[in-house]
Amino acid sequence: MKRSKGDVISVNYILTKLVNVGVFPVTVPTSPSQPSFFQSTLPSIRSNLTSPSYASIWPEIITATPSTFTLQTVIASLFTHIKKVEGLDALASARTVAKEEALLLSGILGRMTKDSDDLWDTMNAVLLGREWTVGHARIFVCWVAGCERNQFDVEALETLLGNVVDLWTNADHIRHSLLNKHHCMFIFLDNVRKLTILIDITALLLLTISYISAPGVSSAAIKNLAFSPLFIKSISTYLTHLDPSVRRCGMMIAEEVARGAGKKLDFADWDGENDGKAWCKAIRVLTKERDIDAEIVEDSGNEAGEGAKNVNIREQPAPPSIPSQGNLPKVTKPQDRTALVQDVTEYDSDDSLTGYITSPSSSRSPSPTPSELEEIEKDPTLRVTQKKIARPVYLAQLGDMIRPAGGLKPEAEEDEAQKQQVALDVAEEQIRRKRSYGTELEENAVNLVYGLIGLQDSYELEGFSQKRQAALNALVACCPRKAALAMIEEFFKNQYSAEQRYAILNALALGARELASLPIPETPAMQTPERISFTSKRLPPMLHHKYLTAADQQLVAAPVQNLLEGISREAIDKGRDAAAEKVPAYVRERQLRIKKPARITEVTKDGTVTRPQSSQMMARPATVFTDVAAEYFICPLINRFWLFLRDEQTREARTAQQPTLHQYKGSGTGLILNALVLSHFMATLAVLVHAARHAKEWLAIVAPDALELAVTVGTRPLSSGEGEDEDADDNLPGGQASAKGKEAALLTTSLELALVVLDGCVDLDGGRTMSLEHTALVLGVSEWAEEVLSRLEKGIKMLGGGGVQEMKLRRAAAGVVLKADEVTSRWKRSMIDVLSNA
Repeated sequence: MKRSKGDVISVNYILTKLVNVGVFPVTVPTSPSQPSFFQSTLPSIRSNLTSPSYASIWPEIITATPSTFTLQTVIASLFTHIKKVEGLDALASARTVAKEEALLLSGILGRMTKDSDDLWDTMNAVLLGREWTVGHARIFVCWVAGCERNQFDVEALETLLGNVVDLWTNADHIRHSLLNKHHCMFIFLDNVRKLTILIDITALLLLTISYISAPGVSSAAIKNLAFSPLFIKSISTYLTHLDPSVRRCGMMIAEEVARGAGKKLDFADWDGENDGKAWCKAIRVLTKERDIDAEIVEDSGNEAGEGAKNVNIREQPAPPSIPSQGNLPKVTKPQDRTALVQDVTEYDSDDSLTGYITSPSSSRSPSPTPSELEEIEKDPTLRVTQKKIARPVYLAQLGDMIRPAGGLKPEAEEDEAQKQQVALDVAEEQIRRKRSYGTELEENAVNLVYGLIGLQDSYELEGFSQKRQAALNALVACCPRKAALAMIEEFFKNQYSAEQRYAILNALALGARELASLPIPETPAMQTPERISFTSKRLPPMLHHKYLTAADQQLVAAPVQNLLEGISREAIDKGRDAAAEKVPAYVRERQLRIKKPARITEVTKDGTVTRPQSSQMMARPATVFTDVAAEYFICPLINRFWLFLRDEQTREARTAQQPTLHQYKGSGTGLILNALVLSHFMATLAVLVHAARHAKEWLAIVAPDALELAVTVGTRPLSSGEGEDEDADDNLPGGQASAKGKEAALLTTSLELALVVLDGCVDLDGGRTMSLEHTALVLGVSEWAEEVLSRLEKGIKMLGGGGVQEMKLRRAAAGVVLKADEVTSRWKRSMIDVLSNA
């Protein structure tokens, strides 16, 4: 049917008027009284799109729309009202619905070609600038691929790939956007509930890659992308992100791009369900096939004649229902299926293994049971050339097995893996057994520290990291005066990796909490038979590991971070309890609920009173953490950090005048001043300060030193390369770095350390000592936290502030502000006198 230009202009005029009055909403109306153009007309459009005279009406209208705002509103409303597709559903039914909706978009908006510049600009603004579901991404990619022709439009897909890559590789998108801009599931820590989040840039990119790299599609776009400097640089930015879920998005895209380019890349870290691993597995299953390949058949039995489509799926016949009587009619087998079950004429309710009896027997031999495998392994006739490694009896023997003196002989390398395995299996048990056995532990503690920290998993031993961590924890708990100082000295040496530094910090924190008789999270290696009570009530080891919750796995993976989160949350909740104590009714209710009754005492004949001793007092360890906290843990850690920072800044200053290539920067990947390692360092220090709050040196030495360190790390640049924007370095004159501020994770842990210190000061003396003797420091902490909170409220983005980190940073800043206000409001008049006399 021929249409004049005036008809199209008239329709566009009406369309503009309808957009202006709000008939094209970008959200689905919740009330029947709310007008919605597509909600009313989309069923009629679906049924008439098959008509040749009607098929070209909408593309002509869309192409001739003069206003960009009108076109964006219409397309956004259309995307809102199309059918919903489950984002990660890989079944044939979901793929068919995605293809049907893609055909609808093709009928209304027309084909997306390489030369459709106006339509591309509009689609980029609508799809990449708004939030949609992963199902919308599937429909959009299927439409761009050319679903109406059942063949791939490679040029259009390459254009889409370039647009998505531009956003995905943007440094601001990586560092500042929330996790919902990276993938579709987000877990809030407060209520641990999953929310379906809108548009998924990573899924959109992965879907586009799966179409371009399909068999029979010739395109060099993936290979060019794999060798693109911008893409490689963005992958490194993803890998250095402090949020593990966002970091895993970059890892997955890097592997898929490398596979599409004919290369092999495997990070080998996809086991488990936490940190976005489950989402990565689901999206990979989805992209193994493409929605455009789904089969759509016309439903001939549709009486309405609306052209409805059905999925061409072979459904399995439903099993016959079993009557209550004992006799059953004879069941006949279907003609199109192979007979796997014999005809059943009688039903025996006592025979529950009928299906197994009637199934054909296998020609394979039965698999050996675990007990048979153990017997085969212990068979001496099969282990002739292998030597059995004896368990060490003394700690000196354990040290030789972990840290052999001199080089390895060629014939000894074969036994080295077994030696390390045996040593790691018995290390924690041997160390704890020699705790009160003479001076053997003190004489060998330093050597064991050096050996365990420097040990590498060269032989891929089972449970290597967990067993080494348990042994280091035991060293700190059983010999703190020797092991703690040795670990602190080794931490500040540049020869260790980030994983080894994490092991040191975790050992200091967990060992200190054990000395302070505080609860610690148990790792799998720490669950020895001596610690497990009522083993009959526990699941077998394999099932116990299988049913670990996500919270338990996260606690095992990052014990220090989770301990600090619980400590800071408890400190914030104390402020609420303090406010409630001002109400008399709440005070009386709390005393009735918490106050413990008096214990029964025994009066002897001479009138003296004897009180029963608690089991904790009788089982008091030889060394209490409050006796060694300041001298062997906190003060050496803080002082050694100041010395290390001075040396690093001096070295940077000496090379500041050199060319950029020869300038030294102390905040590189894996180094101590890197935000990833330094945030863990601050978290460990906060856990140590919290465990030592009852030490006699706490108010005078520990609290002010820790608070000063928190303020310095949170406000002052520690390195010339800290927080710089790598994308803007080349644009600045003179090669100056573009510093944007602190990493959100480092700023969060610094604020949490300040919160722990202020909370301890309030508990011990109401903040008197800190307020009167370190007035300027307390006021500086309050001003710092208020500035951070003010910037967050204004919407200023922090480096690495995406994902859960933004919520944690807000909570820590608000907690410090409230706690500092609680301290200053009590001693404000005395603080003014101190400042006036200074």
